[in-house]
Amino acid sequence: MKHEPPKARLIYHGVSPWEIEVIYSYLHSRFKVIAEEIEATSTDFASALHINIPVAFSEEFFEWFDFRRWENVKALLKEMKRRRGRDNAIIVSIRFEGIPTVEFVLDATDRQWYNNALEKIDFVLELIPYHMETSAKYGNVSKMVYRFDENKKRWRLVEVVTDSGEQHAIMDQHADRSL
Repeated sequence: MKHEPPKARLIYHGVSPWEIEVIYSYLHSRFKVIAEEIEATSTDFASALHINIPVAFSEEFFEWFDFRRWENVKALLKEMKRRRGRDNAIIVSIRFEGIPTVEFVLDATDRQWYNNALEKIDFVLELIPYHMETSAKYGNVSKMVYRFDENKKRWRLVEVVTDSGEQHAIMDQHADRSL
């Protein structure tokens, strides 16, 4: 019996066929990729790309996926921002389906900070244990959502979801250590 690779999903709007083909090719080497073009649900962003990766956000992921391939994904996402210019031209979310699920939402208006945020995603690995520990007061955490804070120039934990489905916004600026 042949083992089928895990399924990654690309959900997008306002993204060129070339861009989808390139991201598809990077992911296809490790996953079965399902790409779905959707209608824009708001006028806030000209383009949106949601990448669902069916493995945990961990050091093992980066070793298995290959560091060079990950660097190529980040380079493509940077190029997408460059091609669209300033303001809220593109929103990217990258969701790692593990325990917990870790999601990164990037909608920085400034290209330099957008690029910087992509470079810093890898470093959030070091903060996950701390954030899990400090979020335990809400219960067993099943999902952590990070958003890049352009004012503080770092990734911030902005929401946790517990096993029971309760959502908790993380509002205290001093409660989380962020990159």
